[in-house]
Amino acid sequence: MILSRRRFLSTAAGGVALGGLTRRIAAAALDSRTEMPTPTPLQLAWQDMEVGMFFHFDMRTYQPGWRFKDWTLPDANLYNPTKLDTDQWISAAKAIGAKYAVFVARHASGFLQWQSDCYPYGVRQTTWRDGKGDVVQEFVDSCHKSGILPGLYATVASNGYWEVSRGLVNRGEGGDPERQSNYARNCERMLAELWSRYGPLAEIWFDGGALSREEGGPDLIPLLKKYQPNAIVFQGPAASIRYVGNERGMADYPCWATVPSIEAAQTDKEMLDRGDPNGNVWLPAECDTTVRDRNWFWKPDGEEALRTLDELMDVYYKSVGRNCNLLLNANPDPDGLVPQADFQRYVEFGREIRRRFSVPLAETSGTGNLVELALKRPATIDHVTIMEDIACGERVRAYQIEGLVPGNTWKQLCEGISIGHKRIQQFEPVETSKVRLRLTASVAEPRIRSLSVFSCSTS
Repeated sequence: MILSRRRFLSTAAGGVALGGLTRRIAAAALDSRTEMPTPTPLQLAWQDMEVGMFFHFDMRTYQPGWRFKDWTLPDANLYNPTKLDTDQWISAAKAIGAKYAVFVARHASGFLQWQSDCYPYGVRQTTWRDGKGDVVQEFVDSCHKSGILPGLYATVASNGYWEVSRGLVNRGEGGDPERQSNYARNCERMLAELWSRYGPLAEIWFDGGALSREEGGPDLIPLLKKYQPNAIVFQGPAASIRYVGNERGMADYPCWATVPSIEAAQTDKEMLDRGDPNGNVWLPAECDTTVRDRNWFWKPDGEEALRTLDELMDVYYKSVGRNCNLLLNANPDPDGLVPQADFQRYVEFGREIRRRFSVPLAETSGTGNLVELALKRPATIDHVTIMEDIACGERVRAYQIEGLVPGNTWKQLCEGISIGHKRIQQFEPVETSKVRLRLTASVAEPRIRSLSVFSCSTS
């Protein structure tokens, strides 16, 4: 059985070193006890970014409720974003603290949002900007201006124009080898355009994965190697990150960055949801979710509830705080703007993350089974964040956090299993002068990149 909406079909890809990683990578290489999966430099940099923003904008924006399996395409001339402002989009990404952004360049309708030669259903076939618009270019330009790394989504599994479902022509039934081959070659042309025209991409998104070449799918690995060898890949060939198994934006706990194999993760939902601490492949999870309840594309006001700040913070704790990245959606309206109410919620969300976690009361790092953190003076704390140095792999298997409370006694504040890139835990406020992390189970000497404590209460 292939897992339903999102799947990935190949093993983790390598990458090149990015800034600020050299010493951590060297330390991992010198440690003789790291005979376990470790991230590539590219995966390491991606996990450090922690938060990204997703932009869903397509013909469904202009015909809410349309489904590609209706097999009747919306009129291309409905597409008319007269106030398109991708700078405003990226301002929303900046507001939440995103370090990367992913734009849906071609969704299931098949509508092409750049100047494409693939087939006649896209911006070229509209009256908008006399058929000369290129939303992909504007998006990438806005990312570069703001220091956000750009990524692109272009599904090859669904296409309303070609009447393709699950990667197969004939509305998902297949049975037409010539047309299947034509579709596969067309997908290759499409991705060659996207991957060769807009410079390096931080992330490439395959929604629904991709059929193998033997099954009639496009031959994508040579294109990736030629045009985007340093992109993180969500599903599809050369996958380097995985779907977390739901669209709520929340990981199960524990959620390990490793899986036994890509094949195991295809057939076992547990591997998506939680990973496997004894897995052989480093494949960290990305949690994608919507800002409006179950709504990836814009709909008229009132049809979908805007998630509250408390709900979004819960998402943050259960994604970034559980060893994953968070990819939060934005759904620009028919004018081509992020709706003001949504934009304000992004501002509030980013502000609250910074209020809680930008300045720790104290922070340290260390190795071994005990890491102690002394505060400058006794203080009330209610949160702790722990980060392993994952350049050396995920070594910790169980831990406890204790605080030295009045009376000079140690009190357990919280405990856990997996740490990975980052673990955030909240507990009842307690006055303490010192905190210690006790690593009670590990597979090699623990390497703690950061132990930090915070007081996040607003009372």
